[in-house]
Amino acid sequence: MPLLRFDILEGRTDDEIGQLLDAAHAAQVEAFGVPPSDRFQVVHEHKPSRVRFGDIGLGIERSDKVVLLQITAMPRSGKQKETFYRLLVERLHAACGIAPEDVIVSYLGNGNDDWSFGLGEAQFVSGRLRA
Repeated sequence: MPLLRFDILEGRTDDEIGQLLDAAHAAQVEAFGVPPSDRFQVVHEHKPSRVRFGDIGLGIERSDKVVLLQITAMPRSGKQKETFYRLLVERLHAACGIAPEDVIVSYLGNGNDDWSFGLGEAQFVSGRLRA
């Protein structure tokens, strides 16, 4: 059950945001094998003066289409993550015109007892859901 949180600059249309969310979801379904209905995404839009997306010495220049994606999910293998990163930039470029240089991803792993989908219950721990 990945939770995807997107930080973007203000100015995209609802359709553009929908395409971004759809492309990211398709990448995670393929890379991580999550069910298509397993979709939890949040978009945060920021004024350009409120964020800085820097370069850590790689010489990557970013545009105003930059996307910072933070994923919170069960542990995945390095190969699965690399596949996701590749599929994500391919899909975002094809569907949204977002350059690979404009995609930043942070993956935060967590465990079964870190999720509750409602009713005050940890469904992965109780057995109502399987990881």
